[in-house]
Amino acid sequence: MGHQYFIRSSSSGCDPTLLSLTAMEPRTPQTEQLLLHPEQGRDCRAWGLSALVLLLLLPSAAGLLPPLLFRAQRLETTVPLTLLAGAQEKGAVCLDGTPPGYHLQRGSGDGSNNWLIHLQGGGWCSTVQDCSSRRNSSLGLGSSNFMKPILFAGILGSDQQLNPDFYNWNKVYVRYCDGGSFSGDAEGQAQDGSTLYFRGLRIYEAVIDELMEKGLGNATQALLTGCSAGGLATMLHCDDFSAKFPREVSIKCLADAGFFLDVKDISGERTFWSVFDGVVQLQNLRKVLPKDCLAKKKPKECFFPAELIKSIRSPMFILNSAYDSFQVRYVLIPDSLAPDKSWLSCKENIRNCNSTQMEFLNGFRNTMVDALKVVEHKEKWGLFIDSCFTHCQTVNDTSWNSPFSPRLGNKTIAEAVGDWHCGSSRRVKEIDCEYPCNPTCSRQLPP
Repeated sequence: MGHQYFIRSSSSGCDPTLLSLTAMEPRTPQTEQLLLHPEQGRDCRAWGLSALVLLLLLPSAAGLLPPLLFRAQRLETTVPLTLLAGAQEKGAVCLDGTPPGYHLQRGSGDGSNNWLIHLQGGGWCSTVQDCSSRRNSSLGLGSSNFMKPILFAGILGSDQQLNPDFYNWNKVYVRYCDGGSFSGDAEGQAQDGSTLYFRGLRIYEAVIDELMEKGLGNATQALLTGCSAGGLATMLHCDDFSAKFPREVSIKCLADAGFFLDVKDISGERTFWSVFDGVVQLQNLRKVLPKDCLAKKKPKECFFPAELIKSIRSPMFILNSAYDSFQVRYVLIPDSLAPDKSWLSCKENIRNCNSTQMEFLNGFRNTMVDALKVVEHKEKWGLFIDSCFTHCQTVNDTSWNSPFSPRLGNKTIAEAVGDWHCGSSRRVKEIDCEYPCNPTCSRQLPP
């Protein structure tokens, strides 16, 4: 059988007190509904009518910290926060020394022995000053003192019609409070003399160990996922997560919006290098970086996914926009460059970009496509690289599986991920054509 790698041509056709996995902004809803039909030859899910429309995810302009959690517009039970037991004794603490936490929703029926672990995203802190400020984030990105119950959505949702493959699994949302993609192991001193704890790696390991005791260790299937900085963490930890289970257990990983690129910004400089270099050095990330990469390249270079994926052996699904709105706003057109009004308008909404600016953004897209060519020969891997101006698409019902979901190969993200996870022989490696070719890139998607 030939390769399943496919690049689509143009002719192919978050209230701070109650949190949910979707940040929101009202938009004018479209009315067309999508009817999802059962697919022949695939018996691991059944499709129904999905018509739930949520609002949108807003990245924050402050300090590379996009808020991922705000009030949802539907009635569901909130999932309480569980603080890690014995956190201080294990040294597995947030930036301010408080215990980290996670949200666990138990599975049922035939999903009672299956587990989905999602690693929260939320940027990084690369300097002592940034990490000190992060401890006071109202989103709990540096302290569990600010963490609240949340509502699950998207791939974490419990509606069988919206999330047919994972609705009844044990689902865990691991809170992000270290600022280093769950990968650091160091300490620092803040300007006020207090200690900064860069303990992301210990947090990740201690949470997984606690979940193993709560049933994860007896899983028949497990999926490690993450969004943004959590998506990057998923790539960093995929193989060690897989190694915790017997070979007969199905272990896979899904990285959402974590494919950050080493590219030049509009000034012609790699301004984002200072962020990744700062994180790697300040938080001591060398332990989780691929040894074969470290033998040839600088540690900061090995923190980029284009290098990471070369070493990952476990099955992986990479979901990303080729015009990722976070990377456009903070990597390509950072505020530190004081961009003019034209660039400010472009970074706010890709529809405002002129032809010259689109040529620059297409260069970014092409760099991503080139970096992903290595996936072509990884048989158990999947790809869904759309051309929508969005970021983090698994934890939002609208982008995950709704009438406004992006489609590639006539599949929503949920369908594509489901086919890949179930081992379908159908194509599971899709790369979209250049913007604005895809009519399913709805205005309803998280910005």
